[in-house]
Amino acid sequence: MINEIFNIAFITGLIAAAMRMATPIIFATLGEILSERSGVLNLGIEGIMLMGAMTGFLVTYITGSLWVGVIAAALVGMALALLMALLAVYLGLSQHVSGLSITLFSTGLAMFIYRLYIGSPIIPPTVQPFTQVAIPLLSRIPIIGEGLFNQYLLTYLALLLIPVISLILYKTQVGLKIRTVGENPFAADTVGVNVNLTRTLCLVAGGALMGIGGAFLTLAHQNMFLIDVIGGRGWIAIAMVIFGNWDPLKGALGAIMFGFLDGLQLRLQGLGFRVPFDIFLMIPYILTIVALIIVSRKATVPAGLLKPYRREEKGG
Repeated sequence: MINEIFNIAFITGLIAAAMRMATPIIFATLGEILSERSGVLNLGIEGIMLMGAMTGFLVTYITGSLWVGVIAAALVGMALALLMALLAVYLGLSQHVSGLSITLFSTGLAMFIYRLYIGSPIIPPTVQPFTQVAIPLLSRIPIIGEGLFNQYLLTYLALLLIPVISLILYKTQVGLKIRTVGENPFAADTVGVNVNLTRTLCLVAGGALMGIGGAFLTLAHQNMFLIDVIGGRGWIAIAMVIFGNWDPLKGALGAIMFGFLDGLQLRLQGLGFRVPFDIFLMIPYILTIVALIIVSRKATVPAGLLKPYRREEKGG
């Protein structure tokens, strides 16, 4: 059994599974980083991902187009993020309460819309999911090539977004404004930055990524919608934001680490280890919590996070 773990086919399959498992969490983590860097904790992430998963599936089921489904999921994520902006940014309500309310609202709405159009069939309907695309030459690299470079287009997109968002945050004027708004909104306002608009745009962009992350689960990882399809990945993404110290690259690496552990537990089950099923399911979550405890002690939280900005209080 140990020999099977070190088998090339096992390692290649594990790498491929790790990237698939990590993809929705990467999207969600990058989206949450944009939101939190601007000073807004979006706890609606789990609900936004679920709505994205349902919308992406339902639109694809109706239209037959996977990419139309992905776009629809992104738009739904943006709409829910706008609702979050209204509650938390413009009305100044508690970000915790606003986010959790959106998660509860989205969960109920997703199930209502799905049952309205599909009903409650014994066998859930399916769509033809995305197929994996091999990158020429790179996919032929021994051991890692097949796992890393024979993936879904959405996985490649998620990986591409990591350096793109890093560059935006750290190398552009837009990124400087976002980080300033998240650290000191009063200073940002003083130099002419529209704090509320910046936070809203970050929430909307983040919501689009969360919606796409949810759609990946029903249009690539699976080919159907189930109410528990997200499986807590939204909450894991929030943990990865802290694990990565609000940095896109580190947060994405944390997501890949979780994906690796999730893929590993599935393959260990497949090898027939005589360990209770629930123990395998707990492995990635337990190790994530341990890593989070270790890293979070040195985490540097954006100073303006969770603090609503009111211009009339400026200088007060």
